[in-house]
Amino acid sequence: MKPTEPVNPGMRRRKLFNLLATALVAVGASGAAIAQTDYPNKPVRLVVPYAPGGATDVIGRVLAKQLSDTLGQQFVVDNRAGAGGSLGAGQVAKSPADGYTLLMGAFTSHTINAALTPAVTPFDIHKSFAHISVVGSVPLVFVVNPNVQAKSVKELVALAKASPGSVTFASAGNGSPQHLSIEMFKRQTQVEVVHVPYKGSGPALSDLLGGQINAMIDTVPAAQSQIKAGKLRALATTTKERVASVPDIATVVEAGFPDMQVSSMFALSAPAGTPVAVIQKVNSALKVILSRQDVKDSMLAQGAIATYNTPEESAKIINAEYAKWAKLIKDSNITAE
Repeated sequence: MKPTEPVNPGMRRRKLFNLLATALVAVGASGAAIAQTDYPNKPVRLVVPYAPGGATDVIGRVLAKQLSDTLGQQFVVDNRAGAGGSLGAGQVAKSPADGYTLLMGAFTSHTINAALTPAVTPFDIHKSFAHISVVGSVPLVFVVNPNVQAKSVKELVALAKASPGSVTFASAGNGSPQHLSIEMFKRQTQVEVVHVPYKGSGPALSDLLGGQINAMIDTVPAAQSQIKAGKLRALATTTKERVASVPDIATVVEAGFPDMQVSSMFALSAPAGTPVAVIQKVNSALKVILSRQDVKDSMLAQGAIATYNTPEESAKIINAEYAKWAKLIKDSNITAE
């Protein structure tokens, strides 16, 4: 019989330590899994980085109610306006990555801010967020004062080429989606038009209605009541397909400008590092919510077209949006001033 080998006390302690460490990791993983599967177990703050009443706020409130009903905890809208939406988005980026602070973002504006003013934008568009789903888009529309002698985008281009610098375009401000759309239009058509920035769509539309400005590319919700009243002439929506709320208006694709497709994009996002199980749970709820006709109708009443995407698809869409605007800003030498 072989003699029993002496027990090494140091080896025994290492084995016991390894077994204990493995057990603790397993318990920790189990606790994390339990914490994620019962999410949410307290109210969730949904940050809207704009003042109450705008499109982002209204869409956020529609989704907050639906998520509250679906997931059994209150999703509370918290308006954090400032810096063109960057203030609230930056606060979410710095919040704990636990799923209890989410962003109802206007990602066309966020991507433009990130590309136009990277030094003062308080988040990294590529690293600060875990995107849950793109939830909607708001199309834009070319509108002119009825006194302008153009009934299509091609006629407006011809008018601008016949007299360079004579056509004025209003926008909601430097760096706004409306402004960048004008720059895209100028670049694609090689026309010279004058950009006149305002502090918001309201005063810009007021001067357009009054005839002080010739044209504007604004959101459909902002312009549609004036279009339907005959106070503005719509030339084309910046979409591939016609918009249900203004079905008689041609699209830029029909007008012969397929590269002019622009919409304001809205997405629900969380701070980077939020557990995948939480992201997937909210995404699954949104998949059901955004397929419901009453939700689609509520969003369409605000001019927004409901959409749904997986987290992976949403990240690709938002990154592509950033790349599009960053290229335009660089190629056109656009500044925030």
